[in-house]
Amino acid sequence: GRLGGDGPMTTVTGPASATTPEQAIIHDQVEQVCRALRLPHLRHTAAEVLAAARSQRWDPAEVLRVVLQAELDGRAAATIANRRKAAGFPAGKTLDSFDPTASAIPTAAQQALQTLEWIGRRENLCLAGPSGTGKSHYLEALGHHAIDQGLKVTWTTLEGLGHLVRRHRVDDSVGRAIARLLRTDLIVVDDIGLLPAGADAAEAFYRLIDAAYETRSLAISSNIHPARFDELMPATLAAAGVDRLLHHAHVILTEGDSYRQTEATTGKGVTPLTTP
Repeated sequence: GRLGGDGPMTTVTGPASATTPEQAIIHDQVEQVCRALRLPHLRHTAAEVLAAARSQRWDPAEVLRVVLQAELDGRAAATIANRRKAAGFPAGKTLDSFDPTASAIPTAAQQALQTLEWIGRRENLCLAGPSGTGKSHYLEALGHHAIDQGLKVTWTTLEGLGHLVRRHRVDDSVGRAIARLLRTDLIVVDDIGLLPAGADAAEAFYRLIDAAYETRSLAISSNIHPARFDELMPATLAAAGVDRLLHHAHVILTEGDSYRQTEATTGKGVTPLTTP
């Protein structure tokens, strides 16, 4: 195997276990120290690295560098995995599974959004267009990409925001619940416009927009343009919310037929049936 980050690549070969009783004792001591210091990735790598160091006669500094890099890399991978889980993505769709040439989102806009510079500027993103034009897929892919680049992301829906308000209204902690959403760098609200927003969802959406204004980035997907949100929620909340939402926003309108319907009518939505 290969271990190490920056600098020359280190090739690890040879047995992964101690070869003498004395070495076995040292390995046990290393494991105990790693457990005490909470270094799980170093602990899992130590035996292999020490065996390679003996067989290849590494400089002690190289041993230290490799085991510390293993711990650093392991922690980074664990952080990304935890952030993906905490985000609450619905389907696990990433940029690897996104076809930029088939998307209704202009290629230049895709490339600019994927720099994530707009998140650093606390700007918003609004994708509006017919169902099935790839809005949700692209937003989820952007969310995964943002996490890969060290950012925190939260994925929700209007319905989810409504549940949040109802759950926290009992003890008057709605404000604190919204504030917890803002601990992430990007908050995605998906599939707005499919159904009218209930009173709780409308209130939560406005609260989120107001709290995030010029402090966090919001990304939304909607079947209708934000200018028509008064069709979904009370006009006063819609007007105030959209005013803040669009002030620093990139608005992209998607057009075309639903890719889901296209796949269905061309037989690409399922695996063909075969006769036993």
